[in-house]
Amino acid sequence: MNAIGIGIAVLGIAIGLGLIGFSAMQGMSRQPEAIGKMQTAMLIGMAFIEVVMLLLTFVILGSVTK
Repeated sequence: MNAIGIGIAVLGIAIGLGLIGFSAMQGMSRQPEAIGKMQTAMLIGMAFIEVVMLLLTFVILGSVTK
């Protein structure tokens, strides 16, 4: 059952990362002069999402071993 939870969580995170990348690329193509600011914000946002995914995975896996 927990494997299904991890799979659903990873799927949601992958969709979120894709949307961030898509939106950043759109913004960069519309305003090339703001590429630096958009890239920084995109990378920080993606890093936070990855950290949340790792924490969520450890919490779910930790509940399996109990």
